[in-house]
Order: sequence, then C-alpha cells, then structure tokens
Amino acid sequence: MKTMNKFKSFLDFSKEEKWLEEMAEKGWQLKGASLTYKFESAPSEQVKIRIDFRDFKSNQDFNDYKTLFEDSGWKHIVGSKDSGTQYFMKTNPDADDEIFSDTASRAGRYKRSYERWIMLAMCFMPLFVVSVSSNMMGSTFLAFLSFGAPFFIFLIIAIAYHGLYEKEKKK
Repeated sequence: MKTMNKFKSFLDFSKEEKWLEEMAEKGWQLKGASLTYKFESAPSEQVKIRIDFRDFKSNQDFNDYKTLFEDSGWKHIVGSKDSGTQYFMKTNPDADDEIFSDTASRAGRYKRSYERWIMLAMCFMPLFVVSVSSNMMGSTFLAFLSFGAPFFIFLIIAIAYHGLYEKEKKK
C-alpha cells in the first residue's frame, strides 16, 4: 500500500473538510493528522468528511462520542481522546450529510478550538514576563524567542478561531 505525508495547515474546518474530500477523490484515504496529514492509497471515491473539535475527560466519554456518530452513520477515522480534532467519514448513504444539527453546534467546534489556543497562549505569557523582567535568559531577544513568540503565535491563532466562531454563529 502506497503512503503519502502532506503538510498543509487550515484554520477553517469547512475548507479542510473539502480538501480531504478532494484527496479521497484522487485516491488518498486519510489515516492520520497532526503536523502532517498521513494518507494511504485507496480506490478513488466520493466521500463526506466532517471535523469536530472536542476533548474528553475519560476514555469512556470518547468511546461514547464515537459510538454516537457510528450509530448516526459516521465512522471515526482520525483523532484521539486528547487530540481535539476528530475526523469522521460518512458510511451510511441515508445519514445526514452534516454531523451538526444546528448552527450553534457547528460554531461550537471553533469556540472549543479558540479556548484551547487561548489557554496555550496564557501558559506562555507568565513565562515570557518573568524571563524578560528577571533577565533570566541573559537576553530579552532570547526570552522573546523562547516564550514571547509562542505566546503571540498561539494568541493570533486563538483570535483567528474566535473570528471563525463569530462568523459561523451568524450563518
């Protein structure tokens, strides 16, 4: 079986879903997603792929979540209890084409993603402030690279997800 890794970055889940569907049409089935997408060659097919963003407190919660989707005609193809991003492929032709029942639940995936990124940014902020104010690293520039850059990058990503959340709520 032929495999391929592809680096691509998305903030908009809808655009990512569309791209993954196009990859399936080209004969590449999604097998993993983290810093890169992992694909396996497969017969070309038209599929519906949907993405949710959700964390789980327990394995039981995660398994219940996957079962709910499987009972609704969707197969969980990538994601873990702690990964946040969950990928689903429609398996039942009679199932609805969407995994969300309304605008609020569809927008909620952006809100949950925003909350994760803002939390990550906030973890770096005190480290940045302390390292700069105490000259702990011997250089303000080094302190910025170590703690300030991640803080600002995560903050920018959080703001982008918040914007997508607000946009999705209005649809």
